[in-house]
Amino acid sequence: MITEGGRTVWLAGHLATEDEFGNSLADDFDGQVKCIFRKLSATLEEAGGTLTDIVSMTCFITDVSHNSSFVKIRKEFFPDNAYPASALVTVAALNRPEMLAEIQAIAVLE
Repeated sequence: MITEGGRTVWLAGHLATEDEFGNSLADDFDGQVKCIFRKLSATLEEAGGTLTDIVSMTCFITDVSHNSSFVKIRKEFFPDNAYPASALVTVAALNRPEMLAEIQAIAVLE
């Protein structure tokens, strides 16, 4: 799929940090991933877009056993299986040890 036109927005890695001090409000995998998708949605809304404007997404998780859970949660945020091109990568650790997932994305806003 080739996407043309619009304004490109690069979303740096989002973590499940929600309070003003950068502390995670979710300590389980599912809660962190849902938090990340909500944060991505809020970031895109500020830029004038939505999650459906994402054309590419790289997802990092620290435990391969969470793969199916990640896919299930992603379905909640992308209706009708309209997923962007994406990669799911298992890593040994993230920059903050309490973080279990991180997502970076590229969106094209019309």
